[in-house]
Formats: sequence, C-alpha cells, structure tokens
Amino acid sequence: MSPKTQRRTFLLSSLAAAGGLLGSLAFHKERRSDSTSLPASPSSLPHQVLGKTGVKLPVLGLGGAGQTPLSKLGAEKEAVQMIQAAWDLGIRYFDTAASYGPSEDYLGKVLPPYRSNLFLASKTARRDRDGAWRELERSLNRLNTDYLDLWQLHHVSYADEIETIFSAKGAIKAIEEAKDQGIIKFAGITGHHEPNVIVEGLNRYAFDTTLIPVNAADVHHPRPFISSVLPVARQQQVGVIAMKVPAYGKLLRPGVLSGMSEAMGYSLSQPGVHTCIIAAETVEQLTANVQTAAAFQVLDPATLTSIENRTQSTWEDHSFFRQWA
Repeated sequence: MSPKTQRRTFLLSSLAAAGGLLGSLAFHKERRSDSTSLPASPSSLPHQVLGKTGVKLPVLGLGGAGQTPLSKLGAEKEAVQMIQAAWDLGIRYFDTAASYGPSEDYLGKVLPPYRSNLFLASKTARRDRDGAWRELERSLNRLNTDYLDLWQLHHVSYADEIETIFSAKGAIKAIEEAKDQGIIKFAGITGHHEPNVIVEGLNRYAFDTTLIPVNAADVHHPRPFISSVLPVARQQQVGVIAMKVPAYGKLLRPGVLSGMSEAMGYSLSQPGVHTCIIAAETVEQLTANVQTAAAFQVLDPATLTSIENRTQSTWEDHSFFRQWA
C-alpha cells in the first residue's frame, strides 16, 4: 500500500469512527468532478465566477470569525440560527478555519443536509505537512464532511513561512496530497500582513484562490494589497476573495463611509475581485448585508475616488489588522 493510499485509508477510518459522515470519499470525488457549478441560490444575489476554479458564487459569503457568534464559545444557539438564516437568504459560500474557536463545529451542525449545494472553505495555520494534515482531519470531523471545496494556508505573513511551506516537508505537500486524493478541490493562500509574501506564494505555486484585505483604506497604506496582489492574481486567473471589507465596522463610523453599500461596493468594484466574506453580529445585520449585496453594481471611478478621499485621514486606524501575524 502506497503512503498516499495509507493516508487516505487512515483519514476515512478516523472520520467514519467520528460518525455522521455522508457517503464515501469515492462517491464525493466522482460527484465533484462532474461540475464546478453550484445549484442556483436566490436570484437576488449577483454571482461571479471565482477565477480559474470555474465555480460561480454569490458576491457575498459568510465569514466565520470576528465579531460574530460563529467564533464564540457558548453561542451555539445564536450561531446555528445565523448559519441557517444565511442559507435561507441565499448565502452559498461559508468560510471558517481550524483556529476559529467553535466555528467549524457550529457549521457542522447545520450544513451537512446542504453539502452538495454549497462552497465550504477552511484553513490551516500549520506550515509543515504532518501538522497541516492533522488540522485537515480535525476540520473535516468538526464540519461533518469528507471533503472541502477550498482549503487555504492561513494568514501567511513572513518570507520564512513561505520557505517552510515549500520545503520538502512543508504544508504544500499536504495540499498536493489532499488535492490528489479528492479530499480538497481547490487550494488557496490568505494573508492580511504583508502583500509581497502573498505575491511570492502565488508565484511559487498555482493556487486557485487568495483571500486578502480589500477595502477603501488599503490604497493609502505604504504597501497596499490592491495594487500589488490583484494584478498578479488577475494575470494568473486566481480567484480573489475580499476580506476586512468594513474593517470590523470602523469604516462605517460617522464621517467616513455612508454605510455597507459603499464599503462592499468599493471592494467588489476592484478589478479581479470575485466575492467577499463578511462576518455578522446578528441575523438582522446579516440580512442587511445580503440586501446590500443584492443591490450591488460596479461603482464608477469618480465614486471610488470619493470613497478613497474619505478614508485618507484615518487609514492607519482602518488598517489595524495589518499588524496581526
């Protein structure tokens, strides 16, 4: 038995022992190879193709961390209500990570009946092959699924992390093996600290997606993601997912932007951005975000410039997450 076959057998055995999994990996791999399109969600949400993945997604996905019950211990009732509401409202892209507290567990309580009709993404912060595999196995257990549509290297921040990831025993080996076995369909790289590190990652490996900050304050930063990462992603047809769209709500304070329509509109109007993920504190806030996404239209250059001008004096406060690593 080859090492890959052994790994696949071990993974299936450990997941089956945890209970509740739907069907065999072989079945899911065959089903996923048949089509990259998801069944239509409510038509009020605009859709875009996520780069070279070929998957057509709504322009808004649900974030699983931040100011949301999805990442809070003891908030299962509120989290389950929000996840169900997101599905009912037309959200088909759910984003989480191994390090987002109980987020994966909460999603795993709601999403299994809809599994074949949604796009499920998680992340690993481990940079070594074996550690990444362990986190993948745990994520699958928590999410009550036997595959991920997208598995991402989480918050890659420094050049030495890139070297570790792409070493002989680096996390890229786990990505390649999991992809080869059909346990993940697409691979991505994420980061909110240093754009040049993300560019280096994109140049080292044919990632399918990247998840990066794209907001109205980024243009004023000395090292902006928008002007450095987006051109490379467009050239390589990488699917771009915008995060930190309202900067944890700071861009929505009085005197900055008029509301989520400008924050989301700015991010989604950047060339090469295909969708965005935004966390929600309440179902009411989630509903408002979906309504905003439903009304999205690409903003004209004059409007984009006006939005940028209103963030110029406070961009450092809105870029606080750039210090996270």
